[in-house]
Amino acid sequence: MNDTVQLSNLSTKLMRLVIVGHVDHGKSTLVGRLLADTDSLAKGKMQFVQDICDRQGKVFEFAFLLDALEEEQEQGITIDTSQIFFKTRKRSYVIIDAPGHKEFLKNMVTGAANAEAAFLLIDAFEGVQEQSRRHGYILKLLGLTQVAVVVNKMDMVKYDPEVYYRIKAEFSSFLNPLGIEPRMFIPISAKLGVNVARRGDEMPWYKGPTILEMADQFEKRPPQDHLPFRMPVQDIYKFDPRRIVAGRVESGKVRVGDKVVFSPSNKTGVVKTIEGWSVPTPPAEACSSQSVGFTLTEQLFVERGEIVSLADQPLPIVSTTFDANVFWMGKRRLEKERNYTLKLTTQEVACEIVGFRKVIDASTLETLEDQDYLVKNDVAELTIKTRQPVVFDQFGVIAETGRFVLVDDYDVCGGGIITTYSPTAKKDKLRDEVRLRDFHWAASKITPDQRAYRNGHRAALILLTGKAGVGKAVLAQLLEEKLFHNNFQSYLLDGRNVRLGVGADMDNDRYFGDGEAVRRFGEVAKLFLDAGHVVISTSNTFNQEDHSDIRMLAEPSPVVEVRISDQPQTHGEVDIVLRPEEAGKKTEAINKIYNYLKDKKILVGHNYSI
Repeated sequence: MNDTVQLSNLSTKLMRLVIVGHVDHGKSTLVGRLLADTDSLAKGKMQFVQDICDRQGKVFEFAFLLDALEEEQEQGITIDTSQIFFKTRKRSYVIIDAPGHKEFLKNMVTGAANAEAAFLLIDAFEGVQEQSRRHGYILKLLGLTQVAVVVNKMDMVKYDPEVYYRIKAEFSSFLNPLGIEPRMFIPISAKLGVNVARRGDEMPWYKGPTILEMADQFEKRPPQDHLPFRMPVQDIYKFDPRRIVAGRVESGKVRVGDKVVFSPSNKTGVVKTIEGWSVPTPPAEACSSQSVGFTLTEQLFVERGEIVSLADQPLPIVSTTFDANVFWMGKRRLEKERNYTLKLTTQEVACEIVGFRKVIDASTLETLEDQDYLVKNDVAELTIKTRQPVVFDQFGVIAETGRFVLVDDYDVCGGGIITTYSPTAKKDKLRDEVRLRDFHWAASKITPDQRAYRNGHRAALILLTGKAGVGKAVLAQLLEEKLFHNNFQSYLLDGRNVRLGVGADMDNDRYFGDGEAVRRFGEVAKLFLDAGHVVISTSNTFNQEDHSDIRMLAEPSPVVEVRISDQPQTHGEVDIVLRPEEAGKKTEAINKIYNYLKDKKILVGHNYSI
């Protein structure tokens, strides 16, 4: 069979390789040699670079084929991650040439994240370096198990097998505790092309594969179609009357007619159509790694950052707290009581470190005792808390939704994977209960928009809070009365009435000291909200954390908190603050609340339009 026929049988899907290593250990030279030896260069490229070298009085190097940027050639280091394509007789490849210099380590995380296998270079003359070990740890962090170690520049040590075996023993002892077992240690000379594409006579003691043979032995990552469906929402495209939910399918598959769940909002819908880009006919299903869009049988308001899953499959985790392994690359220390930005899929939320469980020197794997911060190039097992709930899976379950980066002062400074999650906190347990409730909720055929159109207002919960004796109960009654006389569906829901409905003999302190009180109050309020009412309640027994739980139980209906206090507003969730003297002027106070509800489009009048 001739070469043309063989090459026509190449796989249409690329094998993604990443090449990492310490600065000056020869990555660019290896990649340039691979391009040249597989005839993957553009016509005339080799001669073009040779001519430039001749004019500048430089000796030709294969690295110059890759280092096209003037800054890279001047510094002699590769700065940006780039993608390079080449072919063997077996298949096509894309090499992610990741930087090795410390200052550009952050780019390597981005480049290596989608790789299926890795070559890690070590200079035979310099031996295993600090950065070599750190790269090994990062490959572990990224979940790369197909790794081959390349011992380069063997020509500089006269192809001495003892040098090769010494490096193999030293680096294996470092990688083994990480759970990384290299497929092969390959001795090469990238500069001279020994054991890259051809097997030379220089190292007769080595019987293993060349670089190209090793690449062909790597197994292509199978499609993640067998995993639960996950599609982070990238954007919503509106084409009247359609709303297309767009994103990249990270795992699993979805078909027309499937019931989907959006997390963390818990909204559900049924896929009506699947939309592709530049496809002659709409596909019936979408699979992992595809960028697609879909429409629903009913319009839903969903936002970027939500993750779509299937109703009949395990749902992703929704929480504000999780454990992770983090590799830190920032100039400033990673420490507690500072705000960072966490980016996970299409989500972007503020977060903080609430605890360090273990800090590790990534170059030695030694535990740094009594250290509750991270400096550049160190690793930690830690606990992260986000300001709003985030949606994720554990990295070992679905890698794409279990990997994140940390941003400090607009700069990506760390990467990590989510390792464990235990719903021990009361709020996590309550959130799981709410998800289960919403998932199995027997929905009315009357939509919230239809109720708003009939009633002239949206459903909402108005919480009047403050110390006892400041006049909350009177204002609540007057507000209900004003809404009623303006033809709005309103109801005054007092927490004592919920208690009496459960059992009049329950001790008041016992009832309100239990989280069950908040849950029962919130669930009763939810029923009124589902019926489209404006629910009014007073509280001086629920604390601020309880109010946060009530908001969760009331979602997606808005909760408006009106606090009567002589203290300035100190909490972001308080919507209106009335000083006691303002609350005493009852008519003005009620009008202030009433006008606020109108400004926020909760009260819209009977000219409401869908």
